[in-house]
Amino acid sequence: MSGHSKWATTKHKKAVIDGRRAKNFAKLIKAIEVAARNGGADVDGNPTLFDAIAKAKKNSMPADNIERAVKRGAGLESGGADWQTIMYEGYGPNGVAIMIECLSDNRNRAASEVRVAVTRNGGSMADPGSVSYLFNRKGVIIVSKNSGVTEEKVLEAVLEAGAEEVNDLGESFEVVCEASDLVSARTALQSAGIDYESADSSFLPSMSIPLDAEGATKVFELIDAIEELDDVQNVYSNFDVSDEVMASLS
Repeated sequence: MSGHSKWATTKHKKAVIDGRRAKNFAKLIKAIEVAARNGGADVDGNPTLFDAIAKAKKNSMPADNIERAVKRGAGLESGGADWQTIMYEGYGPNGVAIMIECLSDNRNRAASEVRVAVTRNGGSMADPGSVSYLFNRKGVIIVSKNSGVTEEKVLEAVLEAGAEEVNDLGESFEVVCEASDLVSARTALQSAGIDYESADSSFLPSMSIPLDAEGATKVFELIDAIEELDDVQNVYSNFDVSDEVMASLS
């Protein structure tokens, strides 16, 4: 799990730097629109929207883009699509389990494009429920070490707010809690004056499959292909890559 988390963090940083920035913005805008549609435009009463906007700001999205996305989602401005959440399950190389979360306004297109991306990159689709049992829905908060915060301070801040563990990812800390405790955990960090990079509801694996460099390369290529799809919002998997293997691939 730690290897996957470190890889995901690296991918996020790369997306900000390279040509995938626009695609990353599109995913963030979708999340804002859906949060506003489901819970309204008031961030004080809509913690999901609060977190979606905070994540967009961390990614340097212009305030005007954020405001328009909120209005579209809340129905205050025309142009918002009817985004539907769709989950697909599958397997990648080395038996790695994969869950693919889509936000799409066209189920047929999403299903077709996901299937092609998976099968062309060494994976296979799976029936609903055949993979999801390997994952648990959790709240995940990423805290950067840039502010000088220590693991002890992070743990002290979130322990009474439902946090289950704090993991060291190298350049950041990962706070894991029940999805239902996500708001209280990130609020506890705010109250302690600790800034965080993101606070998301995620799927974490109950057990992981270790990969060598060859296996990791194949899985990374598969997930890259899936994440290139416009309808794909998040990809979750149960691989683990050691620090040594990660270093050899960087």
